[in-house]
Amino acid sequence: MEELKFRGRKREGRHRDTWDPFQLNPIGAEKEEKRRCFELFQHLVAGFVGIMVLSSAVISKGSLLVLSTLSSPTSTRTPKERQYYVLMLVCSLVVPNLLVFLKSLWKCAFKNFVPPNMRTLGIVCGIECLVSLGTSILVLVVMPQFDVLTNLFISGGVCMLSSVLQIAFRLQRENWKIIFPICSLMLVLTGYFLLGADYYVRVSSYVSGQEDDCYWYVGIAVFASFLVSLTWWENPVQASNNMQEMLTELDTFRDFVFVISSLLRIVVIAAVYLIYHVLIQENIVWSDFDFTAKADDDENTIARHRETLDIGLIVLFLQAFFSAACHWFGVVACKIHSVRMSFAFPVCFTGPAVLILGMILFLTQSEDLAGADTTSITDFCSSLVELSTKNTSAVVMLEITKSICRTSLSSHYWTWPFSLLALEGICMWLGLITCTYYVWNFRVQRIERTTELFVRRLYESAFIDLSLLLNTKMKVVRTRNQESSVVDDVENCVIYLCATMWHETYDEMLKILTSMFRLDRYRGDPKEEHKDVFDFECHIFVDDAFMIEKETGKKFVNEYVTDLIHVVIEVYRVFTNKEPDDVSIIETPYGGRLMFVMPEGNMLYFHLKDKQLIRNKKRWSQIMYLYYLLGWKGYIVKNPQKITRQNNPCRASLISLDGESFLLPQHDNDSKRKHISDDNTYIMALDGDTDFHPAALILLVDRLRKYGNVGAACGRIHPTGMGPMVWYQKFEYAVGHWLQKTAEHVFGSVLCSPGCFSLFRGSALMDDNVLKRYTTTATRASEYVQYDQGEDRWLCTLLLQQGWRVEYNAASDAYTNSPQEFKEFYNQRRRWGPSTLANTLDLLHSGNETVKRNSSISRLYIFYQIFTVSSSILGPASVSLMIAGAFQFVFQIKGTLSIIIAVIPPIFYMFICFLAKPNAQIIIAAIMSVLYAFLMLASFFAIIGDMAKQGTFITPTGLFLVSMAVMYLVTAILHPQEFSMIIYGLMYFICIPSGYLLLTIYSLVNMHIVTWGTRETNKEKEEKMTQNVLCDHNCKLCCWDMKLQVTQETDNLLLQQLQQAVNPNTQVTEQVVKEQQANTKKEINNAPNEENNKGILSKSSDSKLAKKDSDSKSDTSSDDSVDSIAKKESAYSSIEDDNEDDDNMLYDGSLYSGFTEEEREILPQSDWVQPVKEEFLKKLTYANMKRNLQEQIRYNLRNKNQEDVCEELVMMLTDTVNGELKDKVGPEDVLSDSQLEELQYALNEAARRILKTNRMERLERRVKRAIEKTLIAPQVEKLTEEEHDFWKKLLERYLAPIVDDKAHKEEVTRELKSLRNKAVFLYFIVNVLWIVATFFLQAIGNDVISIKIEKVWPNGTSSGEYLKVEPLSLMFLLSFAVLLVVQFLAMLYHRVYTLIHVVSYRSTEKDYIPRDEEDEEGLILENQIANGLVITSDDL
Repeated sequence: MEELKFRGRKREGRHRDTWDPFQLNPIGAEKEEKRRCFELFQHLVAGFVGIMVLSSAVISKGSLLVLSTLSSPTSTRTPKERQYYVLMLVCSLVVPNLLVFLKSLWKCAFKNFVPPNMRTLGIVCGIECLVSLGTSILVLVVMPQFDVLTNLFISGGVCMLSSVLQIAFRLQRENWKIIFPICSLMLVLTGYFLLGADYYVRVSSYVSGQEDDCYWYVGIAVFASFLVSLTWWENPVQASNNMQEMLTELDTFRDFVFVISSLLRIVVIAAVYLIYHVLIQENIVWSDFDFTAKADDDENTIARHRETLDIGLIVLFLQAFFSAACHWFGVVACKIHSVRMSFAFPVCFTGPAVLILGMILFLTQSEDLAGADTTSITDFCSSLVELSTKNTSAVVMLEITKSICRTSLSSHYWTWPFSLLALEGICMWLGLITCTYYVWNFRVQRIERTTELFVRRLYESAFIDLSLLLNTKMKVVRTRNQESSVVDDVENCVIYLCATMWHETYDEMLKILTSMFRLDRYRGDPKEEHKDVFDFECHIFVDDAFMIEKETGKKFVNEYVTDLIHVVIEVYRVFTNKEPDDVSIIETPYGGRLMFVMPEGNMLYFHLKDKQLIRNKKRWSQIMYLYYLLGWKGYIVKNPQKITRQNNPCRASLISLDGESFLLPQHDNDSKRKHISDDNTYIMALDGDTDFHPAALILLVDRLRKYGNVGAACGRIHPTGMGPMVWYQKFEYAVGHWLQKTAEHVFGSVLCSPGCFSLFRGSALMDDNVLKRYTTTATRASEYVQYDQGEDRWLCTLLLQQGWRVEYNAASDAYTNSPQEFKEFYNQRRRWGPSTLANTLDLLHSGNETVKRNSSISRLYIFYQIFTVSSSILGPASVSLMIAGAFQFVFQIKGTLSIIIAVIPPIFYMFICFLAKPNAQIIIAAIMSVLYAFLMLASFFAIIGDMAKQGTFITPTGLFLVSMAVMYLVTAILHPQEFSMIIYGLMYFICIPSGYLLLTIYSLVNMHIVTWGTRETNKEKEEKMTQNVLCDHNCKLCCWDMKLQVTQETDNLLLQQLQQAVNPNTQVTEQVVKEQQANTKKEINNAPNEENNKGILSKSSDSKLAKKDSDSKSDTSSDDSVDSIAKKESAYSSIEDDNEDDDNMLYDGSLYSGFTEEEREILPQSDWVQPVKEEFLKKLTYANMKRNLQEQIRYNLRNKNQEDVCEELVMMLTDTVNGELKDKVGPEDVLSDSQLEELQYALNEAARRILKTNRMERLERRVKRAIEKTLIAPQVEKLTEEEHDFWKKLLERYLAPIVDDKAHKEEVTRELKSLRNKAVFLYFIVNVLWIVATFFLQAIGNDVISIKIEKVWPNGTSSGEYLKVEPLSLMFLLSFAVLLVVQFLAMLYHRVYTLIHVVSYRSTEKDYIPRDEEDEEGLILENQIANGLVITSDDL
């Protein structure tokens, strides 16, 4: 309701100024805000992850303590059982090493392998062997000798080396923080001292089970803990910038190091086990590991053996599984930016949690021990000795209780020494906390790699909590020349949003511009810092932007550009409630350019392409903007001296303190890019109808910013529209993204990043054999198919072949219009199908070379793609056989006959495609699609009926159908925002024959047609422009048709001829024109009167005649010709009204000041410029001006402490406008130059008085700037000479319109048809062979060649019957099922990491609450070079 009232108030305000207050409000134009549901979801995820970290760490640590207690020599278990539990301890140490070995081996085998440096490899492997030695001694030798509490506390000492290195390298940012590692070291040493004292008291007080040899084990424990602390040597070393050369070298072959070191660690673990337990203790009897039941074993013995096996395996599984789970959830906690709540707190309190849980179990379960004396702790512990054989309670609980009784609690003399053990635990725990204090302030970027969070990939399962804390990367860097710096700062990046338009509708244009303006509002002022650290520009490239007037041959913008102009004005009004402020019109060698400053100061460009001057269509538009943004702008950035000063009247320039000249940031961001590398320059490829939100773009930026090998990233594309074809595409797109794209992302690299919404890295596009090869003009048949029919897929193929990775982000949503008509859909897929196959085959053909270059693509992935391509090639045959099965189910036809019937329609349609025209082919395909849909629907219900008839679904067909349905349902549930897509699954199912059979035939047979096929227009290429028509009549008399049309130019020419007839002495000569050009001071026409909006006339008959000549040569711009001079004069001359003494619109304080009249160059103007200019001149109407002025004042005075004076200014200045114009002009009248000048003077005076009254004179500059912006008209500018020369050379070299002679066209057509015939023949033969093989198997009969499968009822019981299945059908069914299962598993993996990325984004999302800005005295521009120095508006 509040929103309705707000819109009503805005509409009432507009209605006071005009009779047309109604406007469009596109969906998504409302201001963004953080959604509460996402915030709640984020906290729930963080809480869940924190609980999982704590619980898994407690289980991991507790299960290791249980194993060490069960294997203790003092336990009540038999020697046979104890040696089995020792073996379980060994396995718990081996499991993490084995996992790391397998992962590293996979990367070395299928990713990339770098030969190691033997010296570095030797050092690292030596350290790993020492670490493994220490871990093995501590876990296998020492811990079984100690009680469970001592084992819990003693592990805290493994942080001693980290504390020492932190002290030695002074890694603290603030000097006082060195107290933390010093305290940690002192606490650990105190803990070891208390450990020795505790065992001395135990021995002295004759505690049960304590021998004199315990002192040796205490010493060994201290030594082993020191060896274990070597595990994390790399963390403080990398943070101190020491040994950086070795560490950098180590990163290149770390996977191979882990392969070797993991094997060495396993060998060391086995060696310690064998040496200590076999050679020293001699307590291993290998035959005792046989737990199989023997003939002489009684039931109790067998039951005890089974219990021992179960306990050992369960505890081992808990320890191994939850150690890995704790490590994984710890990584997730850091990645979702919940370091303190979900990582540091749970991990730090794992030890106390285990202790508390153990004591609770001890106190609550001790009474349940049968036969235990609970009168006192001493008597209780003494009674436990008698329970070793007769106790019926849990073995684990009994042994833990007995281990606790080995402490001073069971002493008959003193129990106070137990406090030594408690103090030891406190000291060890505090030592760990103070050593890892930096974890609590751990800074994490939005998306982090695991290698940037943790130093080592390997975790220590025996000390999982300590391993996570000590392995957390110290992100403090000390250099010799710098006290401290942080290396994880996000680098700034620049994003060029480039949309290509080809005959988009008004609504489609509205989508893309709304998205761009949303991004402008999200980014804010480019002069200010942003949380996401990026700058951007928007570029829209309009193909086919001009039309030629038939009668005069003049060039004007067509209706698509007119719609685009109307859309940008409308969107500007919606976002700002005013007209566009700064608009520039520029003539270019390729056509024209419109330049806008968006509301927050970011730039928007429309590039209008003239197909007579430059190549049209999408690929050439992409080449155009890639060379312009990466080539030209990159060249300018690397050569700042090339940026020349632009003497454009309304564009001030800034000369920086180092002598380099740049434009103001709100007009040009090129100066910023000189501090940004090509790696951080991104190109966002868009279609002209794409709709997206800023979050979608930022999520893609995160991928490229974090992973340097990612050359492109794409998002989830959602087709929009209505109708059956759109419903089919919705599910098709959903399945393609849910399963296929995720599988490509997980197992290798995405093969196609769609051009409608993809982010490309600048350095990747600029790489060898990418952009340069992308400019290749197709000359052969295969090139026409691969290059021009699917340009986005070819570009991705080039990136993959050069070693770049292409990724998919499922959370980055974009919406684009999809074909709604059957014909448009088939024509679109006619382009996509052959192009997809051609590019995939090209990639597979170069597979060996690509595998060597691209670490993301392995031979296994190449095999996966070969399998998918083979499946797609066999698609028509598979669908035909499925249809044959439908005939069998529905009509009960024999198998062989059903196959014959099923293949007749495809063959018939193939002949139709060869003989008929494309439109007829599509009509027939539509009819056949409807018939097939009915058949598929019937077969669907027939399959269900057959399962009901047989009484079970456990058949190959039934299982496949049910599993497919369940898999898609689960997949949809895992995509909750897209769950509704499952509704369209039935539509997709019944359209399978159309999409995979008829469409395949149509696309193959029509491969030789290389036209676009979509968004084609039937309009005449040359259209008539009715601009400046004074009289237009069609006369029909007898057999004569006469057309009488008088235009403004014709009328002017008649007047000139009359003047020549009256005064024959008046001659227009070249000399006169030159004199006029030298002596006349031209007027700049910024606001023509209402009656002047139709055309442009010059002030004298001489200039009129010269203009007539120049109009016919509007494409020439020679500065030396007479026509060009006259054209420059006429460009700024206004239509004369009754008063011919209008002065130039040059007012004090305007952006014109500072330029002499000689600096204001006279610009040439083509015919299309003035009509475009007049569209934007409507901002100077009476009604629009009031609204613009009000919004400009509010924007410039938007601080809270300026609200009162702002509203007073708005009210008083509005009254001033009304007083000056109310009785002079109408609401829709455009103000003249003199009226604008008088109005500006009146507004400045009124503002000065109001500010002086309120004692706010410091705001006068801002208010004047707001008034100037309100009154400034669109400007006609020209390119710099350097950029003009760049465009001319680019057109000559790459983008000149292609003119093929007839012979070449015929040759290409022949080649295309030949290629078509080869492809059709290949497809036909392969599919026929598959069908023939199936046919003969059917003909031979199931009794001869078949696979028997037992029929099983749903409850799992056998029916005694057998189902006979053809081998080929079963093989294909199983292969397809395996492919789907693999894709499903990849989807699960991808969903988890998408969730992590989304939660991390929401936790760092921009705060949409408007902040109060500092009141600044004028505009402040930061000098990028001289930090600390600023240039204010006073300096300018």
